[in-house]
Amino acid sequence: MKTLVTATALGLTGVGAGAANAAPAKRTDSQTKAPETMSYRPSYHFSVPDNWKNDPQRPVYLNGEYLYYYLYNEDYILGGSGTSWRMASTKDHVNFTDHGVAISKHASPNGDCWSGSIVIDEQNTAGYGRGALIALVTQAPNGVQAQYLWYSTDNGRSFKPGGTTPVLANPGTEAFRDPKVIWHEQSSQWIMLNAEGDRIRLYSSADLKKWTRTSEFVRTSLGILECPDLFQIQASDGTKHWVLGTSANGKPRELPATYAYWIGDFDGKTFSTSEEEPQWLDWGFDFYGAVTYPDYQANGNENLELRRAIGWNNFWDYPHNAPSMATDGYNGDDMIVREVRMVADSKGNYLASVPVKQLNKLARETTNLGSPTISGEQVLDFSSNAYELECELNWDPAKPPANIGFELCRAKTGTRHVAAGIYLAGGFAYVNRKPSFNPGDKSESKSPLEVPSGKLKVRILVDRSSVEVFFGDGRIVHSHRVFPLATDSGIKLFVSDGTATFKKLKVRNLGFA
Repeated sequence: MKTLVTATALGLTGVGAGAANAAPAKRTDSQTKAPETMSYRPSYHFSVPDNWKNDPQRPVYLNGEYLYYYLYNEDYILGGSGTSWRMASTKDHVNFTDHGVAISKHASPNGDCWSGSIVIDEQNTAGYGRGALIALVTQAPNGVQAQYLWYSTDNGRSFKPGGTTPVLANPGTEAFRDPKVIWHEQSSQWIMLNAEGDRIRLYSSADLKKWTRTSEFVRTSLGILECPDLFQIQASDGTKHWVLGTSANGKPRELPATYAYWIGDFDGKTFSTSEEEPQWLDWGFDFYGAVTYPDYQANGNENLELRRAIGWNNFWDYPHNAPSMATDGYNGDDMIVREVRMVADSKGNYLASVPVKQLNKLARETTNLGSPTISGEQVLDFSSNAYELECELNWDPAKPPANIGFELCRAKTGTRHVAAGIYLAGGFAYVNRKPSFNPGDKSESKSPLEVPSGKLKVRILVDRSSVEVFFGDGRIVHSHRVFPLATDSGIKLFVSDGTATFKKLKVRNLGFA
C-alpha cells in the first residue's frame, strides 16, 4: 500500500480556512439526565440506558425480531468492574426495546462474562430442548480465559450456566476468548472460531459441549486478534463466498484498528484464502468489536445477499473518558447498524456497507440546498446536532481541485469542527477530528481513494457523539467518536485549488420519536 500523506501535515486541517437509546428505556429518577443542551446521548444511535457498554454480540433472529446482546457493567458508576450481557430487541435495526440483563456476572462462580455468541439449538444437540438458545461465553476465573456454556429456555430473556466447568478449556494460552459459533450446514456440525493471540483457531462439535480443534488462521502483523466472525455471502454476480473477519489492530502499520476481513473458502474444517492482507470494513478510529449478522426474510429463510453489522463507538486506547458520564450518567454507544453486501469487482471482490434503510423511519425535516458550485468555501444556512447529509461531489477530472470537503460539528467561528473529504492531490479520503473535542491522540484517519471519473457520492451521519462518513458505494467508511459542544452544529463546504459542485445537496434531521 502506498504511503499516505496526512492532510494535517499539508496544512489542510479545516481546509476551508485556506448523544438504551434504543430508544432507551425510560430513564428513572436515579439516572442522570442533563439539560438537552448539554446531553451527549445520541439522537438516533443505540446507547446503553446507564453505566457502561462495550462489545456488541451477534444478534440472533427469533419470533420475528432480532435479539441484540452487549457487554454491560451495571456497577460502573459505583466503581465496580466486570460485565454481564444485557439484551435489547429490534424489528427494524434502529428502534430497540431494552430487556435488561440476560446473562449476569453474579450468576456463576466463574465471574464476569466477556464476549461470545448465541445460537438457536433447533435440533436439541446440547440437550436443553429444541429451540433452546445456547450461549458460548468467555469467563476467566482466576485469570484463566476459557469458554463456558449458558442456556435459555425463555426465548433469550434469561440464561442459566450449564455447569461451572468450561466446554473449551484453556491449554495454557494467555489470550483465549471471544468464541463465535455457527452451524455449518454442509458438514452438519457446529463450528467455533476462537481468538487466541495472533491467530483464530477453528473447532468443531456435534453437541456444543465437546470441541475438536480442526485448523487455525494466523496473521502476525495485526496485533491481538479479537471478536472473530465467519459467514457465507452471495456477491453481486451471484457467486457465493466465505468471509473471515476479526477486530484487529493495524495502527503500527498505519492501518485501521477495526473490522478486518478476508474473502475465501471454508470446507467445514479450514478457512482458506489467497489474500495475505485484509480488507477493512471501516477506516476510522471507532468501529471496534464489530459483529455481522444475517438478514432473514419474512418466511424465516436467511437472505445470503445481505448481512448487517454493528460496531462499538469507542476504542481501548480511551475507554473511560466520555463526557457523557458527567452529562448523562452513562458511557457506551454504537455506530449505526449497516447493511453489508459483497460487490463483485474485476480487481477482486469487497464488502460495501451503508446505513440500514430503516433509518428513514427516524427522518424529520429535510433541507434541500441545491447544487452549489464552490471555489473556496461556503457556510451553509443550517444548524443541527443530529442529521444525515447526502450529495454527489462533481469536478473536472482533467483539472481536479486539490481538496474537497466538509467542516462538520462546526462552531460559529470555525475554530472547532470535524473535517471530512477527499484529498485528490494525495489520493485519499480522510476524516480529521483534531479541531474538535475528541477522545484520543489519533486525530486523522485516511484511506486510499482514487476517483478518475470526477464523481463521488458522499453520505455523512452526524450525531451528538459520532461522525460517520460513507464514500462512494460504502467500500470506504470512516467512523469517529467526537464530543462537540451543543453549539458546534454548523456545516461549511470547502474546495481548495479548484472548483467542485456539491450536486443535490440535502440534509435531514434524524431522531427517535
